[in-house]
Amino acid sequence: MMNEKLVVVWTSGDKDVAKNMVFMYTLNAKKRGWFEDVTFIVWGPSSKLLSDDAELQGTVKEMIEEGVKLEACLRCAENYGVVERLKDMGIDVKLMGEPLSNYLKDDRKVITF
Repeated sequence: MMNEKLVVVWTSGDKDVAKNMVFMYTLNAKKRGWFEDVTFIVWGPSSKLLSDDAELQGTVKEMIEEGVKLEACLRCAENYGVVERLKDMGIDVKLMGEPLSNYLKDDRKVITF
């Protein structure tokens, strides 16, 4: 049986990378049925970029509406002072080391940008 679970780890603070690759691919992976279960993790500098950028926030809203599961690293969000902004977007902000390790052990397809 094919693995239908994708985890996208977004760490880049580069908006062009986010807009023209990471967000586009993640949204379409779910929307077009390329993967049944899609999880998007905001980690590192990406949490600051997302908290400040309305255009990217709009795409995150669309991802959530399509059924993409959104998570963010609590420690990174704390370091950038953006915990509440991320939570207000509907993102599950939590410690991510163990969940990512479990995704890898669960043999999900994990890609990082």
